[in-house]
Amino acid sequence: MTEEWPGHRVGEPGFRRAALAVFLAGVAVFATLYAPQALLPELSRAFDVTPAASTLAISIGTAALAVGLLVLGPVSDRRGRTGILHACLAVVALLAVLLAVAPSWEVLLVLRGVQGFALAGLPAVAVAYLREELHPAVSSRAVGLYVSGTAIGGLTGRVLSGFLTELGGWRTALGGVAVLAVGCAVAVRLLLPPSRRFTPLVRQGPLLRQLGRAFTDPALLALYGVAALLMSGFVAVYNAGTFRLESEPYGLTPALAGLVFLAYLLGSVSSPTAGALADRFGRRLVVPGAVLVMGAGIALTLPTPLWCVVLGVCVLTTGFFAAHGVANGWVAARAQLGGRPVGQAASLYSFWYYVGSSVGGTLAGRAWSEAGWSGVALLAGGSTLAALLLSLVLGRTRSLGRR
Repeated sequence: MTEEWPGHRVGEPGFRRAALAVFLAGVAVFATLYAPQALLPELSRAFDVTPAASTLAISIGTAALAVGLLVLGPVSDRRGRTGILHACLAVVALLAVLLAVAPSWEVLLVLRGVQGFALAGLPAVAVAYLREELHPAVSSRAVGLYVSGTAIGGLTGRVLSGFLTELGGWRTALGGVAVLAVGCAVAVRLLLPPSRRFTPLVRQGPLLRQLGRAFTDPALLALYGVAALLMSGFVAVYNAGTFRLESEPYGLTPALAGLVFLAYLLGSVSSPTAGALADRFGRRLVVPGAVLVMGAGIALTLPTPLWCVVLGVCVLTTGFFAAHGVANGWVAARAQLGGRPVGQAASLYSFWYYVGSSVGGTLAGRAWSEAGWSGVALLAGGSTLAALLLSLVLGRTRSLGRR
């Protein structure tokens, strides 16, 4: 390691390769993670399970991902970032192929659980890698680019699976996503620059004691809560949204219903934009503002007209990715300034993020079955309101640096 080297700067080949590699990794991971979301009605019919049960195809994957983060984050602090990322992407691609030929609902869920654990390799190391290998002046922008890759990945998985379902059913859809995952894994292997500034963390006591250090900072605790609550509301809207758009009065086909996920393109723009605004005005102002935008989007989905529903999803997505991108980078910066392991802090943020996804996604199926869209909106709105209150609390915590 050369301590004088400040990290890759904008315009340098290393920056371009690192940014593109992490972007493609985000595409692969999140396309794979959320591809079944557009297939929930199809999976419900194919395996003769209820809408609430079909959401397990998403919730089990995100729950296993959350568990994986608790393991892979601390391991990356001691063993390095790039090796874990390459290994996990290879496993994810292999399991994506196996999922397309799953013979039963039970086997599909088991494969999703194992895949979810492997998917943790990216969120466990991405933010820490970018903070270490890129110049500090572009850290928020770089994290925004990573989050935009996750947004594009989520969009690609959902839209691609929606279209391919009409061509050949859910197996064809998951097969197409598997091809994408394999291609991205190969590209990341070729592009990602090796770590030059990584310093192994000497293990200091049992893992649980190390993890406990990340719970001693009130700002980190609030950021974990914001992650869980925002993701809970976001996934609730998207999970139940597929059922709503395929039911009356809309009656959309899976391909047409999947087009609503094009709203993710707005997230790929709002995340780096919010990162730039946070660099200029501070995270304490940007995060609450973005959460308010998300809440406004949920409210817009309540009226019946299709244009209003689509507009609401677009506004919701814009606010969600703006808040998430800034909060995600905030965790790494806060941990670094406070002398806490960055990988562990970032992994705990992602852990609670996916806990929120699992809980919100599962409750959304029940809310839709029992109370329709008003129940889903109440669930998502309540989570967003709680996230707003926590983000305001963040503004009153003691600063460890300029922000």
